[in-house]
Amino acid sequence: MSLRKMVCAAVLGGACLASVQAFAAPACEINRPVVFAGLDWDSNAFHVALARFILEKGYGCTTEDIPGSTIPLLNGMARGDIDVTMEMWVDNVRDAWDPLEKSGKVELVAVNFPDAVQGWFVPRYLVEGPDAKAKGLKSVADLPKFKALFKDPEEPEKGRFYNGIAGWGAEVVSTKKLKAYALEKDYTNFRAGTGAALASVIASAYKRKKPILYYYWGPTWVMGKFDSVMLEEPPYDKAVWDKMMASETPVKATAFPLMKVYTAINSDFGRKAPMIKAFLANYRTSNALVSKALAVMQDKKGTTAGEAAQDFLKTQKTVWRTWVPADVADRVEAALK
Repeated sequence: MSLRKMVCAAVLGGACLASVQAFAAPACEINRPVVFAGLDWDSNAFHVALARFILEKGYGCTTEDIPGSTIPLLNGMARGDIDVTMEMWVDNVRDAWDPLEKSGKVELVAVNFPDAVQGWFVPRYLVEGPDAKAKGLKSVADLPKFKALFKDPEEPEKGRFYNGIAGWGAEVVSTKKLKAYALEKDYTNFRAGTGAALASVIASAYKRKKPILYYYWGPTWVMGKFDSVMLEEPPYDKAVWDKMMASETPVKATAFPLMKVYTAINSDFGRKAPMIKAFLANYRTSNALVSKALAVMQDKKGTTAGEAAQDFLKTQKTVWRTWVPADVADRVEAALK
């Protein structure tokens, strides 16, 4: 027995020895940091923080992330600058994803969560209740009648639609939908500068009970915190969707599908780090689980994604321990203490 273990055992007994062993993480499979795509929305930040903690404490790796938006970071993953993307919304970026996957440079390893929602939303107080200012607003087809309610301060003859952020795949989709639904003459296609700015303007509207029309998605703290109504669109139709996405001037659109969101990796990284790839292949969450975690971040002001990840690790052991071997899980639990 080493001197460290002898002293430890003499002072605190077997519990201390177990702690020493638990912290003895093996050397990481790769001798450089594992690089994550730091996509600019909260749920991705949570997943990145969670995976990074497990890799650092359970697998002995160093990690980092590179901030940015979907398309630039996807291209970075194809080049090998990025190893892992925790949230790949494949259906939003088919034109960019499919050629890279076919080339063998990138691959999907798991469904992170199978029940992501996307759409165009308005506050429930606008469409329901005795003081509702937009009774009758149920679908995108109704929007021309209500453009004055959503007046754009810069173009007051039009309403304002708050789209996703430039660089998001969903922003491209919503822009095509504005054209297909013939709404460009009635609504401006407004893009906030960042994901945080978009969330802030939505939160401000709800706080003041003002009208707002916006794109959003779940799981997010915004969807969990604010009571919203998703406007109806024609039911999802893959043929219509594909034709819409292929056209610069689409004339027909369809609802977003209930979407599977994947974990993706650089293929060469996967070959060099099979144990990390196996962990990522087992990584599974859900809309409800992630929304709950994001609510923790929002409700406890100042809580970081890393702190929310640690809260998840402490409270959802039956979930995440299935992702990794027992010895890795034990090291992660020891680090939490």
